[in-house]
Amino acid sequence: MAEKINLVQGDTGGSLVCTLTDERSGVPLDLTGATCRLKFRQLGASIIRSTLVGTVINGSAGIVEFYWASDPTSLNGDAGDYEGEIDITFPNGNIQTVYDILKFKLRAGF
Repeated sequence: MAEKINLVQGDTGGSLVCTLTDERSGVPLDLTGATCRLKFRQLGASIIRSTLVGTVINGSAGIVEFYWASDPTSLNGDAGDYEGEIDITFPNGNIQTVYDILKFKLRAGF
């Protein structure tokens, strides 16, 4: 994913909907019973600013939604570039990290 997702400081509304697929086959990952997390940090930082636990919307289609309201302070950081990483914990305990890093642009509110 090359494009940036635009966000505004302090917002708690809205969400990010992702369809997670197998990189090789393009087939959706089965997220039934899985827990998905979005780790969010400022670009170049080593400290995670926020971790959002997603809501699986359609497990067999690989669709998960992350709500900014689940951590109301997640978008309170400095304006600038941020990145996100999604990991999945499957019911059997296996963890898979999505290879592609999400890119975000956070601007100051008025």
